[in-house]
Amino acid sequence: MTEKILEVRDLVKHYPVTRGVVFKKTIGHVKAVDGVSLDLHRGETLGVVGESGCGKSTLARVLMNLEKPSAGWVNYRGQDIYAQRGADLRRLRRQIQLVMQDPYTSLNPRMTVGDLIGEPFEIHSDVAPKGSRRQKVQELLEVVGLNPEHINRYPHQFSGGQRQRIGIARALALRPEIIVCDEPVSALDVSIQAQVMNLLEKLQNEFGLAYIFIAHDLSVVRHLSDRVAVMYLGKIVETGTEEEIYERPTHPYTQALLSAVPVPDPTSRENKTIIRLTGDVPSPANPPSGCRFRTRCWKAQEICATEPPALVTRPGSDHPSACHFAEKREIVATHEAA
Repeated sequence: MTEKILEVRDLVKHYPVTRGVVFKKTIGHVKAVDGVSLDLHRGETLGVVGESGCGKSTLARVLMNLEKPSAGWVNYRGQDIYAQRGADLRRLRRQIQLVMQDPYTSLNPRMTVGDLIGEPFEIHSDVAPKGSRRQKVQELLEVVGLNPEHINRYPHQFSGGQRQRIGIARALALRPEIIVCDEPVSALDVSIQAQVMNLLEKLQNEFGLAYIFIAHDLSVVRHLSDRVAVMYLGKIVETGTEEEIYERPTHPYTQALLSAVPVPDPTSRENKTIIRLTGDVPSPANPPSGCRFRTRCWKAQEICATEPPALVTRPGSDHPSACHFAEKREIVATHEAA
């Protein structure tokens, strides 16, 4: 295992639910992220996967220090990112950058590509002298597979995949160590998704980047990830290596997600067991007591309603899972390389 560069411990982000127009009264909280702990090592990709609404994008914003947590802490190389101020915070921000989900709304339509990619140099002027910025931007365009001569074009003159490449170039401008990718290919066509994924993999090898790769598409996460964390209603319910999660999942939620992935091989498809979950996803403003997955779980028993399961490695398993009755389940291969 390589050097640990990011530590996340007991991270919580709750949003107040208020009532009233003038005298607002807090009547509850939306528990978007509720006690998440993660580690990220140098040069690795940590995939974070789960259904829409499970708290993945909120986790990304809190990790980027775009929103302050309700509790918990995040350390980058021993520095508490929420304790930094002024110049120290700007220096730290260089090391952790973000690629956003929607390439159509994440780029200012009134700015040229050169201005968009070069904007980090305006904020961090010591990174690139003013006279060399145009050349730096053209180099970044070339690195992500775009024509450097298009530096004066506007975002609307590019396709969705090209716009996402522009977003990636902007994230690379300050040579960060970590890039948080918040569903970077979910808005793209499948063929373009593969191109962007291959680009991210190439850049990781070239620059030694570490990714936190957030997605709801299990096959996309598997293509890039070294380790995977599965989220449900604001909590991590299972973590492990790519092989452990995809070949030997132990949490019922992970097993259900993987069973729903289409299998291209007709022979394997016949041997696959589909797990159909009952009920709807509970509201994060009022999650179930005990295990949050128990209302949809076929293994649920009385203990599940009263005692929240810890994320630990249980007998018969080789990786942590937050389930009182965790057991390995062999999953039919579902992955086709992008």
